[in-house]
Amino acid sequence: MTDENTDQEVQEVDALGTVTRERDEYLDQLQRLKAEFDNYRKRAARDQEGLVARATERLVKELLPVVDDLERALEAASQHEEAKLEEGVRLVQRALRDALSREGLVEIETDGQFDPHVHEALLSQPSEAEEGSVIDVVQKGYKLGERVVRPARVVVAAPPPAQEEAEGDA
Repeated sequence: MTDENTDQEVQEVDALGTVTRERDEYLDQLQRLKAEFDNYRKRAARDQEGLVARATERLVKELLPVVDDLERALEAASQHEEAKLEEGVRLVQRALRDALSREGLVEIETDGQFDPHVHEALLSQPSEAEEGSVIDVVQKGYKLGERVVRPARVVVAAPPPAQEEAEGDA
């Protein structure tokens, strides 16, 4: 029986050694995979930072001519040349609007019915216009792609007072 016990112990030691080697191999593979993933994550973060920096640089390059135009407009204002000042401000506005448009900025339409997804109602006012339609724009709204950057602040038409009384009597 001692030979059997010895053989069994040898087999158990061999099995334990095999399992230990497999465990060590799996642990090594896992550590390598973790290191590769950490490197990937760092590389992706660097790439993202680079993209943001290039996008910012591109926008700044687009806006620099606008800054130049503003400086010229202010120079004209200091010389009290009102016509040139107005022309300079219009030039700056057009240049800035064009630069933002090239970046994908679009003005939100305010003609027609109130849309809570793109409009912010500041107040409703009795009007002859169709109820719920936009009758005045207090502040323009803009979208960048499909995303609303700033909703249009509007005044919405309410029923005229005479119509409200007639409906209340009915």
